[in-house]
Amino acid sequence: MMNMLVSDTPLLFSSTEEKVEWWRNAKNNSEFKMLFDEIREEGTKLLQEKEQELTYSLFRIFTESGSRLEFEKVYFKKRHRLTTFAIMVLLEPEDKEYVTALENTIWSICNEYSWCLPAHLKNSFETSTTISCSLNRPSVENYTIDLFSAETAFSLAEILKLTEDVLDPLICKRIYEEVYKRVFRPFKTTKYEWETQEHNWASVCAGSIGAAALHLIQDKEELNTIVTKVLPAMECYLKGFNDDGVCLEGYGYWQYGFGYYVYFADLVKKKTNGKLDLLNSEKIHQIALFQQRCFLNENKVVNFSDANPTASVFLGLSHYLSKVYDDFEIPERKLRAKFTADHCGRWAPAIRNLLWFDDTLPNQPWGNGSNFFNESQWLISRHQTTSGHFSFAAKGGNNNEPHNHNDIGHFILQGNSEVFLKDLGSGLYTKDYFSEKRYTFLSNGSQGHSVPIINHQFQEEGSSKFARILDVDLGEDVDIFELDISNAYELENLRSLNRKFTWIKKELPKLILDDVYSFTEQPISITERLITSAFSIIEEEDEVILAGKQRLRILYDSRMLYLEVKRLNFINHFGVMEENYALDFTVLNPVKKCNVQLIFQFE
Repeated sequence: MMNMLVSDTPLLFSSTEEKVEWWRNAKNNSEFKMLFDEIREEGTKLLQEKEQELTYSLFRIFTESGSRLEFEKVYFKKRHRLTTFAIMVLLEPEDKEYVTALENTIWSICNEYSWCLPAHLKNSFETSTTISCSLNRPSVENYTIDLFSAETAFSLAEILKLTEDVLDPLICKRIYEEVYKRVFRPFKTTKYEWETQEHNWASVCAGSIGAAALHLIQDKEELNTIVTKVLPAMECYLKGFNDDGVCLEGYGYWQYGFGYYVYFADLVKKKTNGKLDLLNSEKIHQIALFQQRCFLNENKVVNFSDANPTASVFLGLSHYLSKVYDDFEIPERKLRAKFTADHCGRWAPAIRNLLWFDDTLPNQPWGNGSNFFNESQWLISRHQTTSGHFSFAAKGGNNNEPHNHNDIGHFILQGNSEVFLKDLGSGLYTKDYFSEKRYTFLSNGSQGHSVPIINHQFQEEGSSKFARILDVDLGEDVDIFELDISNAYELENLRSLNRKFTWIKKELPKLILDDVYSFTEQPISITERLITSAFSIIEEEDEVILAGKQRLRILYDSRMLYLEVKRLNFINHFGVMEENYALDFTVLNPVKKCNVQLIFQFE
């Protein structure tokens, strides 16, 4: 690795003059006006607000109640100020008020007790109450490194390199000292659990540390030590993907984890003069294409796992990837993430949404097509006609996936921007949300998904609970996806449960759901649950209508099934209470049958 590193290679701009010229040209480019106006507006507002500090009272709330919101609101507002003021210094270098504001925010961050979130400090150096002070023995500071401490190091390092011509030298010195003390030295001497994890933590933590090192460490041997330790963690991150490229954590975590993978890959490629290209493999190519495959229509996404139902795109990241892979679809600019969209105020994507933005690239909506991902067992189909935009998604998989929900056999149905049968997505993150109580949360257990409830039992968690694919046939007019989901249930008398989806792609498409149950002995109860938003629900004989701006008719056999509508209140990822409904179709007199077939038609 050491022989690849070139110590004096420019990573962002080759000189101060090039940097000044880029910002001058961008300010004179009308395509950048909306981007810059958002940042200027935010900068003006933040200058008027007093900076909040992370007090001990905020720090201890998570330990006392399990609530994360109070501390994190202040923490991320501080990072948002850092990002905003740094960009404003680059955008308006003559305005010294922004330089002062940036320096004060950097100083405040450098004074923080920890750069980690309290939720990530369990059994850590920072929370230990053991006193081991001695005049004869130097103190040992074994700082925890989590997602946000690593991101903070990356942010400060890159901001320093872009603004060191205007920052006070003492501020620059503090950045170096704090990044080395809190991140570089601990990373060198400690083996962190996330280094071998196969999800976004490995990518974000290692990628951020590597990026910060590429910016700050001048000694070639020391830089080699850090980068050599970063690379295996990035490999572990990639192991979390199947070869089909699906991000099982959901689109938001693709944008997050893969984004930081790309940010580091870009910097290390430059630092090695192209000798180390971390984007040059077919698996990474497929991962990059996940974005264009997982959107349903406009800003609505397939939000299996802890994912949100709508998303905006990072145009900078998208434009960059479109120049790496010829078949990467460039999203519409109206789907662009606004500057204030990221509640975490992250620097790395924000600055690249500017530096990597290319106004010469096309601006097109998502295209038609069906994709089946064999290893991940996802089917996603977009179908556009003169009557509108329609989409369908369903999954098999197993119940031990990253950010897992017990959702084998679950599906989503969308028409003309209305999601009729939905995935609740990510709930509010609390201490209990990631504990043994996880599947008691509506969004995480199968009780909050469009899957059967059998003998009053929900699906069980674990890697041994998996779907078995029976048939997949994607055609021009019809898609068929059939799987046995019986293994998801801990029921001795359930021999098989074959769930078959038939997606008929007509002018007005139709979905047929055909569930065939086989038992070794008579079941106690069978309930087919469908999860929907707060539509107007109209019940008629043999059908129920979900009415919003559009309508979905659900046809069923009322001689076999009794419908009960249940309100389900759900606190989403941002702490907002949502009103949703479960349509529970319960089989009448199930004890009389050991084999049951239930058919629903959605049109």
